[in-house]
Formats: sequence, C-alpha cells, structure tokens
Amino acid sequence: MNKAELITKISEDAGVTKTQANAALDSFVGAVTKTLKSGKKVTLVGFGTFSVSKRAARNGRNPQTGAVIKIKAKRVAKFKAGKELAGKM
Repeated sequence: MNKAELITKISEDAGVTKTQANAALDSFVGAVTKTLKSGKKVTLVGFGTFSVSKRAARNGRNPQTGAVIKIKAKRVAKFKAGKELAGKM
C-alpha cells in the first residue's frame, strides 16, 4: 500500500475528504518525525513503538570495486510492533 492508497482508505473509513485525510496523515508523520528528532519515542498502544537507535560507524565495501569505505555513525528510526499487532500477523 502506498500513501495515495492509504489516504483513500482513511477517507472512506472515516467519512472525510481525501484532502482532510491527507492533512491528518501529514500531521501524524510530522508529529512522529519531530518527536524522534528530539530523541524521544512515540508509543501507540496496541500498534507499536517508534524510537531512535544509534548506528555505530563501520567499514563497508563498494560493491563495484571492492574498495573499503568508511560509513559514518548515524541515528536511525526504528519501529517495534506491539503485542496486539504482532498477534494479528
């Protein structure tokens, strides 16, 4: 499912226009992004938890040349499914 299909589904289920569904989805994504940037986590009970994880610097290889390259340390977003969501899979 892509963003357009999700917006259509939200608008049908909630009985709102696609514009309103798009605004709600953008607001949700913006709020989660802002919270993760500040280093906090977002927990949606029954769905899951979005958090930030630190990935250490490491050496990698260029697949074309085989040369060793250095990959910088960075922070990455992480999602862990909640018990209820995991049970429905």
